[in-house]
Amino acid sequence: MRGFINGVVFTLALIVAASIAAVATGLIYAGADTKPPQLERIAANQSLKASIDRDTKGLESPIQLTDENLLAAVHLYGNNCAICHGAADGKASTLASGFYIKAPQLASDGVEDDPPSETYWKLKHGIRFTAMPAFGSQLDDTQLWQLALFLSKMDKLPPAVDAAWKLVPSVAASTPPLDVSVPAPHVTETAAVAPQASGSDAP
Repeated sequence: MRGFINGVVFTLALIVAASIAAVATGLIYAGADTKPPQLERIAANQSLKASIDRDTKGLESPIQLTDENLLAAVHLYGNNCAICHGAADGKASTLASGFYIKAPQLASDGVEDDPPSETYWKLKHGIRFTAMPAFGSQLDDTQLWQLALFLSKMDKLPPAVDAAWKLVPSVAASTPPLDVSVPAPHVTETAAVAPQASGSDAP
């Protein structure tokens, strides 16, 4: 029995030592231009699911699904979400195209099948190790629920809300960039001044 326990301890210590060595020597790539390893994806997804399941148990929206709330959400989405998750055309921005964990373009890859409480949790708390920020300190609970309800109905919006949604400007990477060139500074030429002659010829 003691030998078995010692073997388990040794194995765990070896795994920890190997992990530390991999991190310290750069074997675990830190760049954002590759796909996450399978183990990383499994661990991150399981942790996210467990956190959401625990925190959203019995959680329900305190606001109603009305056109007014959905229209407010369209405005919030355009100001806070479109740059990463796209507008109604479903095209990614330059910023979103470079994320390590790809941001879903919600017009074409939406979260309508997710409970609003799950989307509310993601909006409020963000998702660690991704580019998804926590909006809990920037938006109040009513605004977060408005967004969660909007995203849950994005594929079947009321006509007035759908029309407003389609007016959100595209953030597509192909959109011509703004001209932010800085003009060259204006240089005023100064005429050369000839040195005065010395001696009796000087005025």
